[in-house]
This record gives sequence, structure tokens and C-alpha cells, in this order.
Amino acid sequence: MNRRWLGRRDCIAALGALGLAAAAPSARAARAPVILVVGDSLSAEYGLARGSGWVELLRQQLAQDKVAATVVNASISGDTTSGGRARLAALLTSHQPTHVILELGGNDALRGLPLKNTQDNLAWMTQQAQDAGARVLLLGMQVPPNYGGDYGRRFAQIFQDVAREKKAALVPFFLQGVADGPDAARLFQADRIHPTAQAQPMMLANVMPALKKLLR
Repeated sequence: MNRRWLGRRDCIAALGALGLAAAAPSARAARAPVILVVGDSLSAEYGLARGSGWVELLRQQLAQDKVAATVVNASISGDTTSGGRARLAALLTSHQPTHVILELGGNDALRGLPLKNTQDNLAWMTQQAQDAGARVLLLGMQVPPNYGGDYGRRFAQIFQDVAREKKAALVPFFLQGVADGPDAARLFQADRIHPTAQAQPMMLANVMPALKKLLR
């Protein structure tokens, strides 16, 4: 009698555990998206009126599309991949994002930091975000021609290599149509580094197709 009861109780416990395990993925899938943007001045509305940057436009677009997502902008002007790496763990713990957009690397190039360090930092951040359960979208950057053709190719390749290695999503060039378009002079502020408010919808348009795929 006792053996029969213990066996039945063990079976019930096992079935319960299986039920919980089966429910966990669906519960995660049903969770409203939390999109964490970790970037530099290109995402921190440098030189722009508050609420006019591409991250705020993303928030508005998702609301218009009736996507119940929370967008957290953790971008800091002047930040490098090393800075992003130093603060990422706290951001992941605090916000528990389902998606992470990494928009870093441009300041590494401006400061002449070693390309290997930039790649290692991006790879580390991507892996950490993935380990925390988030899907990652890398926003690739390019440098002006005066940096030299070889350096420019190697820098752009960093983002492709990290995306391929970590199986992350990638926007090859975040400023496509802005920095390389016919109206480039008009779409940049006086410093020739930071895009104007008119460029922000174009930047969002570069991000949205890849992000929508991750959200699906």
C-alpha cells in the first residue's frame, strides 16, 4: 500500500514538473517585449530636442502598430564599447529585456581604439544579453573615407563577424541613406558627426525591418 502510494505520488510530482517545464517557454513567449537600447550619442538625442530621436520614434511606431512593448533607452553620449560593457550587466538585471539593440563602436573608431578590443567587447555584450534570454540586434557602423580604405573595411567587418559568430541580427550600416546619401550635408548637424532631426526617421527605417523579425 505504501509503495503503491509513493509510486503514485512520485508520478504526480514528475508530471507536475513536466507541466511547469512546458509552461515556462510559453510564459516567456507571452511576455510583452522589453527593448533595451544601449548606444552612444546617435541614440541619446545629442543636439536634438527631447523626444525627436530615433529611439523615441521607435516607441511611437510600436504604439502605432499596437505592439505592447516597453522601450528603454540606456544610451550615453560619448560611450564606447568598453563603457557599454562595463554597465551592461546592471542594465540586464534592472530591465530584464527580451530584446537588446547594441549601437556602439563609432566612438571607438573616432578615438582610434584597437579594433580587436571593439570586436571583443561587442561579442561579449552580445553573448551576455543572449545568456540573459534576450535577442540581440547589432547596428553596424562605417567610418568616413579619410580613415583609409583598409581600416574602413576592417571596422565594418567587425559587426558582421560578431553577428555571424553569435547568430545575432544585424543592420549592416545604421546610417545608410544618411551618411552615404545625396543629402548627407543637410542631414548632419554642424559638427558633421551627429544626424539632424530630419535624419532620425531614416535611421529608424534602417532598424525596423530587422527588429520586426526579432519581435515576431
